[in-house]
Amino acid sequence: MLQALIFDCDGVLVDTERDGHRVAFNEAFKQASLSTHWSVERYGELLLTAGGKERMRRHFDETGWPVEQPDRDALIAKLHKLKTDIFMNLIAKGGLPLRPGVARLIDEAIAGGVTLAVCSTSNERAVQSVVNVLLGSERSKLITVFAGDVVAAKKPAPDIYNLAAEKLGLSPSRCVVIEDSNNGLRAAKAAGMNCIVTISSYTADEDFTQADVIVADLNHDIDIGTCQSLVG
Repeated sequence: MLQALIFDCDGVLVDTERDGHRVAFNEAFKQASLSTHWSVERYGELLLTAGGKERMRRHFDETGWPVEQPDRDALIAKLHKLKTDIFMNLIAKGGLPLRPGVARLIDEAIAGGVTLAVCSTSNERAVQSVVNVLLGSERSKLITVFAGDVVAAKKPAPDIYNLAAEKLGLSPSRCVVIEDSNNGLRAAKAAGMNCIVTISSYTADEDFTQADVIVADLNHDIDIGTCQSLVG
């Protein structure tokens, strides 16, 4: 039987990357008096690196670090906290909707007594805010969030999914993960879990040959029965 349904956050629960995280990063750069600005195309390139702090480090490594702020660790920490606050404000305003089928599938899992979790490389506060605000308190209290720096190695490493299996007492082969990226797919598969890919705005051209199912969104023939069939 299906034990757990585990969601990634960005691009899966909400298509947040282009009009959420990217916008928040750019506003953080502006408020910190930096000239850095990530275009839609540049952010797409940076998404191949998991984690917001890691993306900033990669960007500055490639383009040059701000000379007026020599403490790189402090700069990254400051920018990421500022960006997270901005992003959470965007979520609180309700400007980013859930992707199609997400709420329905979660409700089906709850009705069926299936364990629910969210595993993300994004900041834990930001992920919890998405879950609380967009899924509502009745659903969010039944969803365990594993996010951010809770593990040392981020996706495509399987650590976040291994942690979820350990903490929730799950058998990986009886779990189904919903992901939208190659990094996430590889992480789920390396953890021994089944994976459904819902393609998001930035991931249409990625390699999903390892996926058990690939759909445009969860309203395309994905229900709890589909998930059950993957572990049966």
